[in-house]
Amino acid sequence: MLNALRRRSETDSLVRQLQAALNVRAREPVFFREFGAEDTIDGRFDILALHAWLVLSRLEVQGRNDLARRLADSLFIGFDEALRDLGAGDMGMGRRIKKFADAFNGRMVAYEGAKDPAALADAMIRNIYRGRPGHEAQARALTAYALSAQAHLARQDLTQGTVDFGALPELT
Repeated sequence: MLNALRRRSETDSLVRQLQAALNVRAREPVFFREFGAEDTIDGRFDILALHAWLVLSRLEVQGRNDLARRLADSLFIGFDEALRDLGAGDMGMGRRIKKFADAFNGRMVAYEGAKDPAALADAMIRNIYRGRPGHEAQARALTAYALSAQAHLARQDLTQGTVDFGALPELT
């Protein structure tokens, strides 16, 4: 019994560390200033979803689907808390969270389904830039960053609680 509680506590701590690393990277100003992601709730959600895809995919490769699921659940608790901080009440909260879940899952499927850099850039244009024209170069640079971060994460054991995405992206 005590061992089960200790393991749960360790897993909870690991989930908090992974989520903190996701939040820190997703809030980097470069994504909003230079890459044109909107500095709004939706834009921040999109950048967080991109980084969550990278981490969740790596956890699944490591055979830690349980940890990936717990991290995803924790992210949604964070979405719920953020909405409540913005003044959203209980009425309609389920509907709002369902919209977040649908959007999040759609992004995970789109990014995972992108089999080459062009397809990933197209997915970013649809999701991060909402299909607005004029962001093609930014989407290509963000794709290069995501693929580099993915390769960087592939050399890490995320179950140690640290996440290093590599260098911040640069717009070239």
